[in-house]
Amino acid sequence: MTAYAVIMAGGSGERFWPVSRRNRPKQLLKLTHPDETLLEEAVNRIAPLIPRERVIIATGLSLLDAVREASLVPDESVLAEPAKRNTLGCLAWVAANLLAKHEGEESEVAMAVLTADHKIGEAPLFRDTVAVALETAQRTGGLVTIGIRPTRVETGYGYVEVGDIVRPEKPEAYRAACFREKPDFETATHYLESGKHLWNSGMFFWTLRGFLGEMSHANPEVFATIIRISKQLQAGDMNSATTSFESLPNESVDYALLEKATQVYTVAGEFPWDDVGAWDALERSMPVDTDANMVHGPALVVDSVGTIVYNDEPNVLVTAIGLEDLVVVVTRGAVMICPKSQAQRVKEILNKLPA
Repeated sequence: MTAYAVIMAGGSGERFWPVSRRNRPKQLLKLTHPDETLLEEAVNRIAPLIPRERVIIATGLSLLDAVREASLVPDESVLAEPAKRNTLGCLAWVAANLLAKHEGEESEVAMAVLTADHKIGEAPLFRDTVAVALETAQRTGGLVTIGIRPTRVETGYGYVEVGDIVRPEKPEAYRAACFREKPDFETATHYLESGKHLWNSGMFFWTLRGFLGEMSHANPEVFATIIRISKQLQAGDMNSATTSFESLPNESVDYALLEKATQVYTVAGEFPWDDVGAWDALERSMPVDTDANMVHGPALVVDSVGTIVYNDEPNVLVTAIGLEDLVVVVTRGAVMICPKSQAQRVKEILNKLPA
């Protein structure tokens, strides 16, 4: 089996404004590691299992040059989607490119779909889990996710409800009974206590044959478009391939495929994992002081608890006193302050700023 790692890195990171900007979104920032961007972390984490020449970074046209300048993978391995079409479009475009290159080898080519905005610990255990997910995808011909064992009541993630076990050895693999949307607090508490619900990590694994086969049943029009794009790419007709791509619906791959597929499996991930989705994630992935404050950059924090101070200005000292559960972000051009409980709303600020 020839496995490709596909790292989705096309998002705009709006919830990390004002540090994250359109030309320098969060995946290109050193948010959870002092020396590596989120994208660097993602590539370096998987490279011991899947070599860099088979690591594909899927991004948008506006970020193509910036991602290539990072020199993490060969230039030809940075694929820019012709338009924004959510995760369905991203993975359809990558699949079409791989099919154009490996036509006739669909059962022997696999995709390990990862993202550039996860914080993952115990990298060797993570890679072992990925290897099991890829093996499960090849053995079953189905679609495989990694589900994370919940460690807290969490209302911000989707969940996977597990069914029959298909691999009893650790890491265990199960049939995925169903996918659950982000729950309320009471439901999330039940999920944590039940032991039958895992966090949906957004990592997917399949062979090209398995992906195309399930897509042909779940979404025949999308399947036909992928085949058409692959033929156009083989012929070197990028204009036609772009036009075909633009006809795809703007949907998530979860909605367009996984929730409708017949063979879906979940491998239980036991490694530390977090979705670096908003400012409040930093206190879970970066060191905090004895009062649970997370501080980055020049800052003096006095008599404060559970507060995140992120100062991106080396020549400015940020001081705070008596704060509790706040986020304070300072950059050269903007300052943002909000309660941690409102961190998911930061992107709303962008809608109110002058264009």
